[in-house]
Amino acid sequence: MKSATTAHEVARLAQVSQSAVSRTFTAGASVSEETRTKVLAAAKTLGYRPNALARSLITRRSHIVALVMSYLENQFYPLVIEKLSQQLQKQGYHVLMFISEMDEADAVLTEILQYQVDGIVMASTMLSSALADTCAHAGVPVILFNRIADTGEHTRADTSSVTSDNYSGGRMVASLLLERGHQRIAFLAGLENSSTNLERERGFTAVLDEAGQQLHSRAVGHYSFERAQQAARTLFATRDRPDAVFVANDHMAIAVMDVLRLELKLRVPEDVSVVGFDDVPQAAWGSYSLTTVVQSVEDMVGATVDLLYSQMQGETGPRNVVVPCRLVERLSVRAAT
Repeated sequence: MKSATTAHEVARLAQVSQSAVSRTFTAGASVSEETRTKVLAAAKTLGYRPNALARSLITRRSHIVALVMSYLENQFYPLVIEKLSQQLQKQGYHVLMFISEMDEADAVLTEILQYQVDGIVMASTMLSSALADTCAHAGVPVILFNRIADTGEHTRADTSSVTSDNYSGGRMVASLLLERGHQRIAFLAGLENSSTNLERERGFTAVLDEAGQQLHSRAVGHYSFERAQQAARTLFATRDRPDAVFVANDHMAIAVMDVLRLELKLRVPEDVSVVGFDDVPQAAWGSYSLTTVVQSVEDMVGATVDLLYSQMQGETGPRNVVVPCRLVERLSVRAAT
């Protein structure tokens, strides 16, 4: 078997130092264009491929970021994976993905840390205190994406998060439905203990309370398409059914619209207005035209990458970033009169 070409051989052929070869194949490293051209030409001639694993043993950096997810059926998260991978690659990092249970990621913790990852991004999964403590002790920064570490008054001081302004988003939805004259307004929750759901519902009910209007009814869809369908059947089984429903995300809102129109033969929005949250691509499809709160994937991912990179470089400590959101109105809500 032919032995692999070494960086030393490339340096000798290109007549440059071995460190110049290393810099040429290190994203973001400083190297002149003349040197880069000579190194790449020599590498092509010799069939040289840099060994990322060997380099990581020297630098003690793997340039790998672990992405922990559990909820891939929601159309929002495939967009997150795509944008996050693209932006991290521009910084010279690659994504290693792990699938965990939705409640906690502890089951994959040992496996994650075995890869000597430089950072961890957790999306659509919960962070336990044990996991946070272990990562903090190992010096591995953790960014919670679309989650916060604690739903009480205080968040962990050693964990960062990037979320949209879920509370304001909930307020926007309630204001819109009240403005359109709705009197029997329901809420279909996601997971009871998720920070995103709690903040959206808290903003939503705060505006109803300020207007002196009570929530008509409530159900839980567990962020599942099938369970959201069942929740919709329950919410609309009574004669005094809701005339509007705010659904905690678009994935469930689409399920609700299918039940309302195809099973219950109700018209959207003439009989029932429906509002979601996320603005996944399917929300704009003509068959749904779903009014929803927009979470900017580009802005949230950009904030995540910037925060993670600065922490991996030791430039900043943990922070909690809140990205503004906005309401986009389509055809699933009653028009203004």
